[in-house]
Amino acid sequence: MMQSCGSRKVSYMRIMGLDFGAKTVGVAVSDPLLVTAQSLETITRKSENKLRQTLARIEELTQEYQIDKIVLGLPKNMNGTEGERVEKTKEFQDMLFRRTGISVELWDERLTTVAAERIMMESGIRREHRKEHVDAVAASFILQGYLDYLKKDQEKEIGKN
Repeated sequence: MMQSCGSRKVSYMRIMGLDFGAKTVGVAVSDPLLVTAQSLETITRKSENKLRQTLARIEELTQEYQIDKIVLGLPKNMNGTEGERVEKTKEFQDMLFRRTGISVELWDERLTTVAAERIMMESGIRREHRKEHVDAVAASFILQGYLDYLKKDQEKEIGKN
């Protein structure tokens, strides 16, 4: 959606960030101006391969929040190599696109769970409560990293003109 603001046009859209794990998916959404990411929820499933309800819930959220793009955390190894989780994530990326029709971009998620744990620990959240929120917070870190990248890229383009 475009809206005029004085002499410039401001575009509004929303991006969803996902942290895909073996039994959970952390979900975060951006604000319409793509400045901040907010943790939304953690979707839990009974086993790793039971994805139908997870995909249905993500589809509901994309409609509710009018999502234009999905950013999915890519769990590379610390040395940059891709392991088994990366393959499962790419399969999930394909399923998401087929289910929602929304573009799904992969984004390096290294250390996001560690950062999420640290933030919650520093905030005084008890260990037993951190587990239920860590994936949604990690999703917000993934999404915020992507939003910051977009902003930096946009500023570079403005500087060229």
